[in-house]
Amino acid sequence: MKPKIVSIKFSKPSGKGPLPQFKDCLGHVDREKGDLMMEKVLDIIGGKWKMLVLFHLGMNGTVRFGELKRKIPGVTQRMLTLTLREMEKDGIVNRKVYPEVPPKVEYRLTDEGADLKEVYVSMGKWGFKHAKMLEGSKEKVSG
Repeated sequence: MKPKIVSIKFSKPSGKGPLPQFKDCLGHVDREKGDLMMEKVLDIIGGKWKMLVLFHLGMNGTVRFGELKRKIPGVTQRMLTLTLREMEKDGIVNRKVYPEVPPKVEYRLTDEGADLKEVYVSMGKWGFKHAKMLEGSKEKVSG
């Protein structure tokens, strides 16, 4: 099941204006097209497991299915299979099957998938920077 992507609506700036990190977004004339691009990107990289798959393939290069499953605690074989198929369909993961018994299947990032490195590295840096908040958020949800 794919997460529902919600489009962000831009309105006239309030008296305060955008956060400093977003001031460069004001110059874009076609914000609607930007919204659409963001939806497409989130469709490709969104979901519980995709960023972890991207990270491990990016860090390890070519990885066999079983090795990838061991690197991602909590993912089921079925969910990892579905995630990898979706990522292959979207063009960010390449799948290579060797005609052997038992079957040998390897996965690696395509050039487009490798271009997402900045995204998962930035997410990791953000996570380290806000580790205390993230630790507390798990307690709030479960407690």
